[in-house]
Amino acid sequence: IALLTTTEIHRNYLCKPEDNIYNIDFTRFKIRDLETGTVLFEIAKPPNSGPMESEDEGGDVDTSAGRFVRYQFTPAFLKLRTVGATVEFTVGDRPINSFRMIERHYFQGRLLKNFDFDFGFCIPNSRNTCEHIYEFPQLPDDLIRQMVEHPYETRSDSFYFVDNKLIMHNKADYAYNGGL
Repeated sequence: IALLTTTEIHRNYLCKPEDNIYNIDFTRFKIRDLETGTVLFEIAKPPNSGPMESEDEGGDVDTSAGRFVRYQFTPAFLKLRTVGATVEFTVGDRPINSFRMIERHYFQGRLLKNFDFDFGFCIPNSRNTCEHIYEFPQLPDDLIRQMVEHPYETRSDSFYFVDNKLIMHNKADYAYNGGL
């Protein structure tokens, strides 16, 4: 996949919200430390809530609404070895043969880690839950210090594919100075 040859975060979204023709909607997300079982982050959409859209002051729809998340963790997060990320999502009325997520994490333009997860087949009109296991790279102490000192300069691109066609692109940024 050509977009994986880049070594920096993508500034723009590489697809439009309407490219999600399968109506995949993420409804719950939880991150936990697998060594201790401690839940580090959890968020869920209220039941029966529609897609989140926001408008700017000019009345234009914000096309990044629902596609960007900002996280804040403590510095201890960067010392974790294995994290489980549980995601719950619904699928519209089309079957999905090969659903895949590729997630790339960067700090100040430097690629830290690439994750590649396969969700497989998804039944139409279904609610699905999957936990992906993230094996974190062990970062040098000086890099950890820089990441703590520069909140939100750690960023990620998450690309979602069906049958190798990009249908969703989400972004996140991270601060590791929580509790300081």
